[in-house]
Amino acid sequence: MTAIATESLRAIFTEAHTAHSFVSDTFNEDALNELYEVIKFAPTSMNSQPLRILFVRDSTVRERLLTHLAEGNKTKTAAAPLVAILAFDGDFHEHMPTIFPHLPGAKDLFADETRRHDFAKSQAWLQVGYFVIGARALGYSVGPMTGFNSSSLDADLLAGTSLKSICVVNVGHPGPDAFKPRLPRLAFEQVVTVL
Repeated sequence: MTAIATESLRAIFTEAHTAHSFVSDTFNEDALNELYEVIKFAPTSMNSQPLRILFVRDSTVRERLLTHLAEGNKTKTAAAPLVAILAFDGDFHEHMPTIFPHLPGAKDLFADETRRHDFAKSQAWLQVGYFVIGARALGYSVGPMTGFNSSSLDADLLAGTSLKSICVVNVGHPGPDAFKPRLPRLAFEQVVTVL
């Protein structure tokens, strides 16, 4: 495996910013599929893959979604060309016989619902990171948000499912004044300990 080009690192990490506005754009099924295909091979514990992605394209569904967002997130989400609700599947373990076949009984390790949900949430958050990186790698800007009422969103848009929302992400190409100035980052010495 070789390191990716410096320009790619810049696009994904060092020069990428959270976008607050987007140009008008259309995402067809191929674009949605391409994003998933890029991120699906990234690792999760026991290959569990609990993240579920709900791409919101229907205007009526988007209006319902907006009612659950914090006030500061409504305008930019209303105007974003694509919005994704990222959730964990509380019943991800049902797929374990297929996705982790070399350990018979892997599904049974998650019989306890509290343990299963905690595990699923932690692994889905890992996959949220992959989603952001994957979208940036494909040339999109993203605006991930946790400013929303997950309980009311789940009761409205995810009712009757085993899904629990954890993040909402706006996706697209940045519009005018899409980016705020870069905020400070902690220094190496503040974050890293070498043992």
